[in-house]
Amino acid sequence: MFELKRALSHSRNTSPGPDGITYCMLRHLNEHSLSNILRLFNRIWEEHLFPSKWREATVIPILKPGKDPGNPLNYRPIALTSCFCKTLERMINARLVYELEVNGCISPYQSGFRKGRSTTDNIAFLESQIRNAFVKRNHLVSIFFYLEKVYARTWRYGILRALSDFGFRGHLPTFIQQFLSFRHFRVRVGTTLSDAFIQSEGVPQGSVLSVTLFIAHISSIISVLQPSISGTLYVDDLQISCQGSDIYRI
Repeated sequence: MFELKRALSHSRNTSPGPDGITYCMLRHLNEHSLSNILRLFNRIWEEHLFPSKWREATVIPILKPGKDPGNPLNYRPIALTSCFCKTLERMINARLVYELEVNGCISPYQSGFRKGRSTTDNIAFLESQIRNAFVKRNHLVSIFFYLEKVYARTWRYGILRALSDFGFRGHLPTFIQQFLSFRHFRVRVGTTLSDAFIQSEGVPQGSVLSVTLFIAHISSIISVLQPSISGTLYVDDLQISCQGSDIYRI
């Protein structure tokens, strides 16, 4: 019960998903109703029965400031998903993050969305690399990558494989697999709702679990760099650098 109440208390009053249930409604439930919700969550977890309605999202396009409204690329999609589902996600995410951190599954060079970490860590690391190269009278070349639309393009099997490589077995990977499967969304403009579109790849936008799953998947990119190349990550922003005496060989 503590985890459920904590998840609700940490939830912002965002717009509801397709089911119309808000966080405010959930917070005003009595102990008996909360106990029923907890039993429902436990059945979903233990019996591997993920509600199909929780796979739905309503996407609202929001025009970017100062952009031409006639160009569809100038809209930012905001996905509204079930607050019921996000409450369960938040409970699972807290446990998942704890296990990932305690077992050292996430690269220490990943600073995004981690407790006590920020972009300052990456800046300090790069500064130390620059100072080190300066002392050795070496050249330092650094490249910054921005991975575009990574949440929509993330390989789902890669996420499940990463969790398996980390040693996760049983209910968690099964829940994640069901959570990622058969996702679909509808676009709402005013009061008009489109037909359903299938989201066959990527992690769902607006999901509590999406960032953690993406970080678990992408952090391994640091481990495949050559020993002479160092790198840092802030979620999907990658920086790599290499130093040496010959600028042309770097």
